[in-house]
Amino acid sequence: MYYVVTGAAGFIGANLVKALNERGIQEILAVDNLTRADKFKNLVDCEIADYLDKHEFLERLQAGDFDGGIEAVFHQGACSDTMESDGRYMMENNYRYSVVLLDFCLDHEVPFLYASSASVYGASKVFREARVHEAPLNVYGYSKFLFDQVVRRRLANQDPSSQVVGFRYFNVYGPRESHKGRMASVAFHHFQQYRQEGKVKLFEGCDGYAHGEQRRDFVYVDDVVKVNLFFLEHPEKSGIFNLGTGRAQPFNDVAQATVNACRALEGKPPLSLAEMVEAAVIEYIPFPEALRGKYQSYTCADITALREAGYEASFDDVATGVSKYVAWLAKS
Repeated sequence: MYYVVTGAAGFIGANLVKALNERGIQEILAVDNLTRADKFKNLVDCEIADYLDKHEFLERLQAGDFDGGIEAVFHQGACSDTMESDGRYMMENNYRYSVVLLDFCLDHEVPFLYASSASVYGASKVFREARVHEAPLNVYGYSKFLFDQVVRRRLANQDPSSQVVGFRYFNVYGPRESHKGRMASVAFHHFQQYRQEGKVKLFEGCDGYAHGEQRRDFVYVDDVVKVNLFFLEHPEKSGIFNLGTGRAQPFNDVAQATVNACRALEGKPPLSLAEMVEAAVIEYIPFPEALRGKYQSYTCADITALREAGYEASFDDVATGVSKYVAWLAKS
């Protein structure tokens, strides 16, 4: 019986594969699209039973090749580029692909755990899993939003006997994301900038926020994996859940944490934010015109539903998570 991980060579997918391995699970069918071949590096230290291209996997799934052969599906595969303008591609890749997998899992009573996104909330200031707060700002967010609506209808009308869980990921950062390029986390880019230029760059103020004070709910990828595995262990629990820390921290915090983690590795003492700005270690750059009206200046997950579902573990704050991440990046 396979554990299927779509987007297995991607950021969260590869971390899930590694975590399953650490639990002694190696019968993993890794599904991805390796048009970007460098993603394979994320799986080099992982054990899988087989690899299939996304298109071959869908063809074989619909042909019945996997009937009775799948233990659970972690559906992480998606185009996550919020600047992607090809709506047709986005909807086929993110929405239609997901519907096919959902229908299969419901028909065959296979647990289905999938990646949604906090982008469904758009410019909302309330981040609670309710339709009234959802208004995506781009086609990526819309593709995730629309699939969530399908899931809601299935859960409401079909009373499925198998698990369906959606995770609205907030700003995830951590190991195995370097292939994402400009879509990698700010922590990744700050590390690279500091190592190459001796400084990090943040946007100037916008939407009423001071320089670098736009706030996001930054969640470390290890915590994301732990939540996924918690629900795998509790197949009786279904629903759509925010997956963030429940804290909104400014980009300045990420920059400061990254610089100080790098300085610690160099044997140097930490600096305050004011000291970094004065020394030009932090540089504020103009806010891009292309992002105006499409940018979330504030996100903060309401994790009430997640807690009510029984998940009790704490989440790393930025200082803790970034310190771990910088140590990993320095060794990679």
